Amino acid sequence: MASSSKIDSNAEDEAPQEEVEHFDDFTLASSWERFISEIEAVCRQWMANGPKNLLEKGAVHLEFSKNLYKVKSELKYASKSYCMEYYFEKTNNDSRVSDWNFNLHELQMCFGVNDFLVIAPQSASGVVLDAPEASKLLSAVAIALTNCSSLLPALVPVHDPSRKAYIGIQNMGTVFTRRFEADHIGTQVPVQLMHLEGLYELFISKFAYSTLDFSVHLFKVNFTMKLTYRTIPYDDDHDLQGTDAEITEPGGNPVSDTHNKVQWDDDCPWSEWYSAEDPIKGFELIALWSEKMIESSLQMAELENDSPHDAEKWILFPKFSQNFDGSKGNQIGFSSQLHLLIDALDMSFEAQFIEDFVSVENTGPDNLKTSMIIPPPTVIDRVLKELFHEGVRDPDFAKGGHKSSRAIKGAPLQSLFAQFCLNCLWFGSCNIRAIAVLWIEFVREVRWCWEESQPLPKMPANGSIDLSTCLINQKLQMLAICIERKLELNEDYEDCIGSMDQASPHTKEEDSVAEDSDSSIMRTPSEDFEGKRDSPLTPENLHHSGITMLRYSSEPEEVVLADPKPSDCIRRGSVRVVGSMMLLKSNQEMHVPFTQDAPLMTEDMHEERLQAVEAFGDSFNFSAQLERDILSSDMSAFKAANPDAVFEDFIRWHSPGDWENDDAQENGSTNKLATVNPNNFWPPRGQLSQRMSEHGNLWRNIWNDAPALPASEQKPLLDPNREGEKVLHYLETIRPHQLLEQMVSTAFRASADTLNQTSYGGLKQMTTKMEQLYLTMASVLKPVQANRLSAGSEIFEDLRRLCGILEHVEKLLTVAASLHRKFLQAPRLSEAIFSDYYNFYIPRMRTGSVEDNVQMEFDKKQQVRTHERRVISNMFTTPTANQSWRKVLSMGNLLNGHEPILREIIFSMRDRVSGNHYAAHTPMVYQQEIETYRMYICGTSNDLRVALSVVSCD
Repeated sequence: MASSSKIDSNAEDEAPQEEVEHFDDFTLASSWERFISEIEAVCRQWMANGPKNLLEKGAVHLEFSKNLYKVKSELKYASKSYCMEYYFEKTNNDSRVSDWNFNLHELQMCFGVNDFLVIAPQSASGVVLDAPEASKLLSAVAIALTNCSSLLPALVPVHDPSRKAYIGIQNMGTVFTRRFEADHIGTQVPVQLMHLEGLYELFISKFAYSTLDFSVHLFKVNFTMKLTYRTIPYDDDHDLQGTDAEITEPGGNPVSDTHNKVQWDDDCPWSEWYSAEDPIKGFELIALWSEKMIESSLQMAELENDSPHDAEKWILFPKFSQNFDGSKGNQIGFSSQLHLLIDALDMSFEAQFIEDFVSVENTGPDNLKTSMIIPPPTVIDRVLKELFHEGVRDPDFAKGGHKSSRAIKGAPLQSLFAQFCLNCLWFGSCNIRAIAVLWIEFVREVRWCWEESQPLPKMPANGSIDLSTCLINQKLQMLAICIERKLELNEDYEDCIGSMDQASPHTKEEDSVAEDSDSSIMRTPSEDFEGKRDSPLTPENLHHSGITMLRYSSEPEEVVLADPKPSDCIRRGSVRVVGSMMLLKSNQEMHVPFTQDAPLMTEDMHEERLQAVEAFGDSFNFSAQLERDILSSDMSAFKAANPDAVFEDFIRWHSPGDWENDDAQENGSTNKLATVNPNNFWPPRGQLSQRMSEHGNLWRNIWNDAPALPASEQKPLLDPNREGEKVLHYLETIRPHQLLEQMVSTAFRASADTLNQTSYGGLKQMTTKMEQLYLTMASVLKPVQANRLSAGSEIFEDLRRLCGILEHVEKLLTVAASLHRKFLQAPRLSEAIFSDYYNFYIPRMRTGSVEDNVQMEFDKKQQVRTHERRVISNMFTTPTANQSWRKVLSMGNLLNGHEPILREIIFSMRDRVSGNHYAAHTPMVYQQEIETYRMYICGTSNDLRVALSVVSCD
């Protein structure tokens, strides 16, 4: 027991003794020692936390590197303040610096390190100008890191800030120390250091005796090189192709044919309206030479004459303009002009008539008279000339239209109204006054075409009304058809007059009599007039000619020519015989008549008809009453073509579903149709359906009242004069907000269709983005198309957001088009670069603004494959005297006459330290090769930066 208590007492005595031995009395320490202790405490805390905890505590990520972060701490020594920064990588990077990692910090590249410390004074210059102070500061950091058992390199900026000079030190263990030094020459680089041979000798001089002749001695040095070339900026290249200044007429309209400049997008679909900035200002080509062993200055001289095609790797880096590299820029395009059109729509509710925005006596807001300037008459005349007198031929309305564009209730891109809307976007500042002036002049030109019976340009004059388009486009299409019908009636009348003049010769006296009797001749149809109307056999003229019958027929019926045998009555207006069908009351073949086309109706006319049906209640009877004119016309034509026909014959042809055949005859005709004479089944057996058999049936009443007249002698179902005047009345009295609503929908659709014509190759992301744009536009524009807008509506904000979406798509499409035309012979590069840019730009489309976690600048690079080098090389066209400001080339390794804009070289020597007498107790990691000398050289013929690191045994 005594022994145990003695041991305990000894242990108690030793504990306070150990505490006394490790106690630091700072009251006796100097300020420099306390400074070292502060550095040590900060370094210990950083190392204890590790990268993961430092990131959680707010380490700053450096934008140029994906893996490098920074923390800092402020320190004081004497009367000065210092900032110590710790640069560390989130994950260990095992790749060697000689592999030319593009995400490295400049100090990592200079000295070949990964994590490092930088301590600098907190002053305006940020560098230590006094050499003794720099040495003392570096010593303090080195001692602190040694106390922490840290192997981090420490660097101190020195000299003038423009020199980017550093000194540094790194403890590599118990024996080895690495020292760093970097400096920069800004002007008057020695000629010898402009060439590889001189740079090689500069590196040799750091470890060889100065008395040696380097040109005759061999030194095995590891060498790797990186050369950066830059194409001539495309805007400079284009400026040299044309020197005339671009002429812009008052009003802001672009005039593409008034200058001789060759723009990059002259053949792009949007070039008719504006010239877009080339998003790619140029390319940087990085040529990499892999590490090789150099033994003499002669090898370096030969290497300087090598072509960049001898490099192991080519890396391509596109340089985007400021508006496309992530910064928010002002770009002129469809989206910017649509913003103005939406503002005009918002203001259109302030007046009841279009003329109110033009009239000087209008008591509206003052800004209508001041800021909203109307272009001069010369600009208006030019726009109207482009709309009505250029390109009068019928356009191809399917051209350029996306498959989803019909979901947007606008006008087709090539139509007259769509072209009017696009011109309005660039007419003046697209304000409501300018639009009102242009619309009034537009309607005047339309009326002139009507009154002079001139074809309406950019509008189809045949076919049916496309109800999927906006109402104004439907009205213009109706007017174009009415003008065509007027022309046909005039031609028919003139042909009638001409045929009668040729029928019998007469004297001049008879001519004068004929002139006085023009009116009687116009009312008397001639046989030649009838023959001309019935002769053409076209789908447009055959409204009911056999089509309805064949729709209900179970088998195709044989079509044979009309029977030339004369009938008891005169047959008129016959197209052909209807297969084997026979008339019920006479053993005559049934004939298909020429019929008039159904009268065309626009959307508002259909709505009026439906409202009338709902108002009268009995939809069937009233619907039949509304179709009475069409039905009566078809019955009259059928009677004229089939003089012996009865009501049941018409039903069998016009509405087969309302004729019920007897089963016995139907089976017999089915089995024996090919072998038995059809006359054996006459008369056909059957009966009318129940609805057609009802007493007082409207169809039978119409049949009884319908005269036997061929279509050529009937009153036209469509009165072109009446319908044409109704269209013009609508255009002249339309409300401003109704006009602007249709203009907005049409302008969005036409803008998207124009952009959709852009050729951008097989970029799937762009195809998907265009499809999404059309779907978004159709969804946002629905309230506008349904006339649910009012002043100050929330829909205006949706429309402005839609402009923002269109702006993003417009930018992406411009990039895609630029890449596609630059890489026609290397489509893989075009797709790869666009994919990188797409991923870089998409976060901005989602947020609408640049957030902190969004990459600020585009920095993606692409490796060029061997077969693609020729395409890239052709981009570096031989510079002309005007393009090359440097007359004397000072460096080698030229690429089509271009010298590198930046040359980076790494010289290094490695040595085994296992045989060194200093290495007896070194760790195992140093029993292999270490980099004893390393020199990083960066610069051009005008400047030079050199960084040296040397390992020594201390």
